[in-house]
Amino acid sequence: MKKLYVFISGILLCGNAFSTPVQVKRIVDGDTFIANVLLADGIEIMSVSVRLRNVDTPELHGECDYEITRAEYAKQRLAELIPTGSVIEIKNIKNDKYPGRIDANVYDSANRDVGSVLIHEQVGRPYSGGKRESWCK
Repeated sequence: MKKLYVFISGILLCGNAFSTPVQVKRIVDGDTFIANVLLADGIEIMSVSVRLRNVDTPELHGECDYEITRAEYAKQRLAELIPTGSVIEIKNIKNDKYPGRIDANVYDSANRDVGSVLIHEQVGRPYSGGKRESWCK
């Protein structure tokens, strides 16, 4: 946990242009994944939870069948964009509201902002914090 704190503190001091490579370990849901952070000095920080910045996808434990079905698709689509084992980039890293998780802009191997792709494909919607809107119709 100390390494994670040092990592996050260092990233936050470097500003928004700083890019960090991570290796995708597991997709949690449509807007969150677990990654190993690859630091320049060869140190690897294991199992960091990363939430995509500025996007909201449906929840797997949703309020209705429609939301759950869309959540399963969102998780599948995120796994296609950033497959397990792939090395991708994260930028604009900030602490999340939940301890131990970070928020970041995530870029796939084609250097596309993954959150923007999910929004463009209507898999997710823009999110800037606060109360989430319902996915149920």
